[in-house]
Amino acid sequence: MSDENLGPAQELTIKQKKYLKGLAHPLSPVVKIGKEGLTEGLLGTIETELLHHELIKVKIGNNSDVKKTEAAQLIPDQTSSALVQLIGKTLILYKANPKRQKDKRIIFKTG
Repeated sequence: MSDENLGPAQELTIKQKKYLKGLAHPLSPVVKIGKEGLTEGLLGTIETELLHHELIKVKIGNNSDVKKTEAAQLIPDQTSSALVQLIGKTLILYKANPKRQKDKRIIFKTG
């Protein structure tokens, strides 16, 4: 893997990650990685879902050869998102979307 960044991956504080984990708890995975692995189409789907939801779960299927630690590094790099948590074979990803309706955006409380 090269050191080139395709975009600024977001850095989250511990408090922000804790808040996002709480929001992600009831969510179901919206993308599943199958035997085809991490294709450009799959990464495009993840980007689209991040734009729509900001916070998503991605599940690595049992028939996939993708290693969870590899996916946890590669997907955030390729989608300019932040890895909130890796639980088993499920990744929680976050990417802010400033173009999303204000009342639908995830807002971090300050102070």
